[in-house]
Amino acid sequence: QVQLVESGGGLVQPGGSLRLSCAASGNSFSINAMGWYRQAPGKERELVARHTTIGFTIYGDSVKGRFTISRDNGKNTVYLQMNSLKPEDTAVYYCNVAYTDREYWGQGTQVTVSS
Repeated sequence: QVQLVESGGGLVQPGGSLRLSCAASGNSFSINAMGWYRQAPGKERELVARHTTIGFTIYGDSVKGRFTISRDNGKNTVYLQMNSLKPEDTAVYYCNVAYTDREYWGQGTQVTVSS
């Protein structure tokens, strides 16, 4: 059973930074992609950033230039460095890991950007 453990959410002022982490159990050789999605109240879940094992990275338009996704394959961990945070970045952030047979979601971590 694969488990995803997220950490790093919280309250931050506009313009501040946060770093999210997501550690995945299971065999790293079976991972095709790791990424982050977010869902704000009353809105659909949207892609934030995603990194494939073959090296392809994609970002949501609203976070380009501010957020950076990275991976530590030895630790089966994906990170999301979020800089220049805005109130509209407020959402629950979900880790997503795609294995060869299925994908898994983390429990979500709240990020609130407010003064």
